[in-house]
Amino acid sequence: MDVESLPGVPDWMPGHLHSAGVKELYPPQANAVEAGVTEGENVVASVPTASGKTLIAELAMISSVARGGKALYIVPLRALASEKHREFEQYEEYGVSIGVSTGNYESSGEWLAKCDIIVATSEKVDSLVRNDAPWIDDLSCVVSDEVHLVDDSNRGPTLEVTLAKLRRHNPNVQIVALSATVGNADEVAEWLDAALIDSDWRPIDLRTGVHYGQALHFDDGEQTELSVKRGEKPTAAIVRETLDDDGSTLVFVNSRRNAEGAAKRLASVTNDALTGAEEEGLEAVAEEIRNVSDTETSSDLAHVVERGAAFHHAGLARDNRTLIEDAFRDRLVKVVVATPTLAAGVNTPSRRVVVRDWRRYDGSVGGMAPLSVLEVHQMFGRAGRPGLDPYGEALLLANSHDELDELFEEYVWAEPEAVRSKLAAEPALRTHILATVASGVADSREELLTFLDRTLYATQTNERGRLERVTDDVIAYLVTNEFLEQTGEQLIATSLGHTVSRLYLDPMSAAEIVDGLRGASEPTAFGLYHLVCRTPDMYELYLRSGDREEYTMTAYERETEFLGAMPSEFEEGRFEEWLSALKTARLLEDWASEEDEDRITDRYGVGPGDIRGKVDTAEWLLGATERLAGELDIEVAPAVHEARKRVQHGVSDELIDLADVRGVGRKRARRLYDAGIETRADLREAEKSVVLGALRGRTKTAETILKHVGHTDPSMDGVRADEQARPEPETPRAQEDQSRLGDF
Repeated sequence: MDVESLPGVPDWMPGHLHSAGVKELYPPQANAVEAGVTEGENVVASVPTASGKTLIAELAMISSVARGGKALYIVPLRALASEKHREFEQYEEYGVSIGVSTGNYESSGEWLAKCDIIVATSEKVDSLVRNDAPWIDDLSCVVSDEVHLVDDSNRGPTLEVTLAKLRRHNPNVQIVALSATVGNADEVAEWLDAALIDSDWRPIDLRTGVHYGQALHFDDGEQTELSVKRGEKPTAAIVRETLDDDGSTLVFVNSRRNAEGAAKRLASVTNDALTGAEEEGLEAVAEEIRNVSDTETSSDLAHVVERGAAFHHAGLARDNRTLIEDAFRDRLVKVVVATPTLAAGVNTPSRRVVVRDWRRYDGSVGGMAPLSVLEVHQMFGRAGRPGLDPYGEALLLANSHDELDELFEEYVWAEPEAVRSKLAAEPALRTHILATVASGVADSREELLTFLDRTLYATQTNERGRLERVTDDVIAYLVTNEFLEQTGEQLIATSLGHTVSRLYLDPMSAAEIVDGLRGASEPTAFGLYHLVCRTPDMYELYLRSGDREEYTMTAYERETEFLGAMPSEFEEGRFEEWLSALKTARLLEDWASEEDEDRITDRYGVGPGDIRGKVDTAEWLLGATERLAGELDIEVAPAVHEARKRVQHGVSDELIDLADVRGVGRKRARRLYDAGIETRADLREAEKSVVLGALRGRTKTAETILKHVGHTDPSMDGVRADEQARPEPETPRAQEDQSRLGDF
């Protein structure tokens, strides 16, 4: 289909597409247009990665905005929200305003009312509905990216319920769902009352196969030689051959430790293929990586990046993940070894994809379990860069002839699994039933069940009895914990229930916090950290070998600080969970006591990204704790506020005022304090030479901070740093040999 003949789009759209090199639509895109995607019709596009799903969404949203509407683009990950926001900014030159919202679950996001297209995570959209965002009723088009993730037991129920709520709020809203190829796309389309575009078309050829012995065995029966040298790993041989053809490689492994180890080994392969210009570019990227975080993980990453390789996992700081993705897309980094986090929608295509590890640890089975076909095919889909590569190849690795046959049967020739709703489980329904009642969507048991009939779960099952039983159990729990009141069939959210829903808390988290607060008198920061760490909303650190004894001793030493009774050691499961929460709380306490970030990563076996994740979650939960204390008139709010500020900035209590100044941060706050500048007021009136000395002579940083604090003359022109205020250089500490996390 020629873009000149697109119906329903604004006049400037064909010219814009031409300028971007798009003269004709890909077949799946043309099929979507023929199904009415530019004219307000619901569409489910189940097509392979890199086959043009995003343009289908853009056509729907731009057409909807042109008709005077407002569009929402829902993504599963914050990183993907940022990426899509950058992509959609191209339309601002035509007067289309773009907004993005991913954090602050208490906000109604009123400023987003001015935006034509809004990008947000499913959790953020759910919270906006709960907080009565006024512009939700104005939505005319909703796009759900990666909709197959309704199958995910963690994120799936939120996406499923959110789409159901948006359709109830706006019965005429257009739904466009984008999905990888799945086994039951027809059921998803039936649920959303949508036309189905189900295609296996790709813009460039993708060959899939298995490396075994000295050859590549492809799905079309062809075999090509790819020899492995003596002492060489198959992955290194594949990377070497790909480099010889000026291609890049994306390698998927099953743990962080394996990602880091493999990247270090493959750096010796990529290093020999770099040009002088590439070496200079990689040195600049490595320096940026070191500036993001001064941890050993960042140092290791920078070292391999300088040699043309990289690792990528959730333990990295977010900015470092972005730097790696950009350098890989720019073809500076030649190989990235990643855990499956990189397969979840982030745009990182490569000439070749190697799925080195097709098994990973699964706690539910207590050992290694095979990846799903859908996950492996998602990884396969990263092979082949449109406009850059003539083809893409995706490979698994076999160690025997039997395994070669098994991999072809189980993955290469297999169809992806069907996606199944995970809604009918108590943990998933607790929060969504409370929110559904609190937001006025349902005010009785029958209305609640009628609403749930609009979910994918109801489409996929005739077993309404199971959903009714779980719903009744959840209602009873919410009534017992004073979040709901029930009179016969009538359901009403209490004031506490409304607060919990707006705070976006799991009601079980709220119940744990409320119980802990009611027994509190003068809580310590550590006691509050432990309280929020034992809620379902905090992903706790696991106990490693030897941890149980250490943290059991700590538990008895600090028992008086706990908010709530400590379980007996003989209550095996509960006591283990208590200790895991204790370990997580200790990490937060170390952070809030200004412990060096690198020491924390070693002590707890985590990455800098994990620290930030724990800190962000703790800050949110402590903010919620503060609100709950106010709701219940419990006099602990000042202590909670201080604990929250300390963990937010990673500082002791005396630095909170300074660290609250934009641009200061934990290390600069300490340097300023040690130079005699102890408060925000002191900083506003301080001698500029002292400020410059404390900030290590960094003129622009000093000017920015003084501007933010309201200094009458923040300019550093002609100012010389006071050498007495300059901090002593930090000396590298001895490295401790500690293992890294083995999960994703």
